[in-house]
Amino acid sequence: MGEVVLGVDAHRDVHVAAVLSTLGAVMDTAPFPATAVGYRELWEWASRLGTVHRAGVEGSGSYRAALSRYLLARRVEVFEVNRPDRSVRRRRRKSDPVDAQESARAVLSGRACSRAKAGDGPVQCARLFKLAKDSAVKARTQAINQLKAVLITADPDLREQLADLRNPALVRTCAQCDDREDDGGVKDAVGQATRIALYLLAQRIDQLTGQIRDLERHLTGLVQRHFPQLLIPVGIGPDSAATLLITMGDNPERLCSEASFAALCGVSPVEYSSGRQRHHRLNRSGDRRANAALYRIVQSRLRFDARTRNYYERRIAKGKTRREIVRCLKRYAAREVFNLVRPGGGTREAT
Repeated sequence: MGEVVLGVDAHRDVHVAAVLSTLGAVMDTAPFPATAVGYRELWEWASRLGTVHRAGVEGSGSYRAALSRYLLARRVEVFEVNRPDRSVRRRRRKSDPVDAQESARAVLSGRACSRAKAGDGPVQCARLFKLAKDSAVKARTQAINQLKAVLITADPDLREQLADLRNPALVRTCAQCDDREDDGGVKDAVGQATRIALYLLAQRIDQLTGQIRDLERHLTGLVQRHFPQLLIPVGIGPDSAATLLITMGDNPERLCSEASFAALCGVSPVEYSSGRQRHHRLNRSGDRRANAALYRIVQSRLRFDARTRNYYERRIAKGKTRREIVRCLKRYAAREVFNLVRPGGGTREAT
């Protein structure tokens, strides 16, 4: 039985799969439900047509994540496939079987060379914790802004009483409000509603703060347990480490070099030259969360790391701008993180 290549166009309820020979001939196409039974049926169907070593999935996240993990568990190399080219869609129209076939052709031609994340280890756990934490932080910020908006239109006496308080003290004070009338017996419906709103918003902020602290403990414990080497260098905290690990995935060997990780984080320089002018511009692609994590690491090192400050002074003396120096330092930080995670990697000093 010869080798075949599997292509999948995945959706929420149904995955459409296509099997191609190594010469590009379509052997069969079939839909399968996006369930555990459907995954097993898809695998058995594809295995009957040949030996499957490679598979192309259009976007291995979201609806495709569970299928990618299933295939990876069966030692299939899963490649992330970009959306089909518009010229192909104009020529062959848009349909799920055509998209599945194009996914397999992308693997055959070598256009799809990025391997999918495994999503079955501690990094996937960190991704879930980080997702919940970021959502809680966003909701808490929104609740704080709403609490302050309520104070703007509140009774002047109440507004002046709370005006000079910082956020923690403001939340604690508002959490002590309730829906009962004050001691003077003033039956003010608007004032009573204001106190109720402040009380409930403050309670919500306290709950979200507790959730954020719990999730931070989970993230810190996970990084300390599985990747303690990342917390040794100056400037790398648990949150930044988790963000960079999520970009790498549970199978960092899918990244062939530290340069590929730098490109994935958007810190690899992009040449912007014309004629005799040779310049490099900001790379606006890549994972912007990872890029922001590297920026935070660099800013921390510029404040607390003597070696980084010395490097900064040397480059300033040579005429470099602060923005250019920060870009270089982000590139060095990406290299350091990659070499710490990949076994046998060594860091290279910034010079």
